Amino acid sequence: MQEFAEGQLLLINKPYKWTSFDVVGKIRNAFKPLKLKVGHAGTLDPLATGLLIICTGKMTKQIDTFQAEEKEYTGTMTLGATTPSYDMETEADQRFDISAVTPEQVHAATKQFTGDIQQYPPAHSAIKIDGERLYEKARRGEEVERRPRFVSITEFEITRIELPEIDFRVVCSKGTYIRSLVHDFGAALNNGAYLSRLRRTRSGNFKIEDAREVMEMVTIIRELKIGK
Repeated sequence: MQEFAEGQLLLINKPYKWTSFDVVGKIRNAFKPLKLKVGHAGTLDPLATGLLIICTGKMTKQIDTFQAEEKEYTGTMTLGATTPSYDMETEADQRFDISAVTPEQVHAATKQFTGDIQQYPPAHSAIKIDGERLYEKARRGEEVERRPRFVSITEFEITRIELPEIDFRVVCSKGTYIRSLVHDFGAALNNGAYLSRLRRTRSGNFKIEDAREVMEMVTIIRELKIGK
């Protein structure tokens, strides 16, 4: 187990409805009774799946470096409605007629979201203001102050249109909220949209194809402990 204490980088396929912290906790518990530092390099929302980089031991000192890397996502947005959380965590609060939306308009709208853009994080996000996460305030129904941020979208590709669903692929900088991108995209079509599926497929040079399932990694760690 010495190699994990010295520092290892684990690639995990985060399951649907797990928090990123759930994954960290499961991996950390697998090392017990060894007390080992374990952290992740870039949060994924509970309703998102895909690549989660886990660092152990001394490798946790490099988490900021891994977090800063470019990310790639694939996903699905649902046109014709908005939700307060910008995804399926909350019920629709507005509905729109999508009958006049054309594939040409959908493809054309991606151009205004390519390059350096400004976006507001969702009210239901983990950003802290005055020591409290925004989603905690939002869930209490409180007014949430959101500050704009600049992010960079390198690629924004529409891969399938079967309204109300639109599939996409995005390559973007650290700190990009895909939920906000989808929300703003719907507004650009004079409509509404929310994120209905999201998968992180790449972070830096690390790809989802090389990731292991959580319980597969837990089993590997436990077998190493038995065999040491």
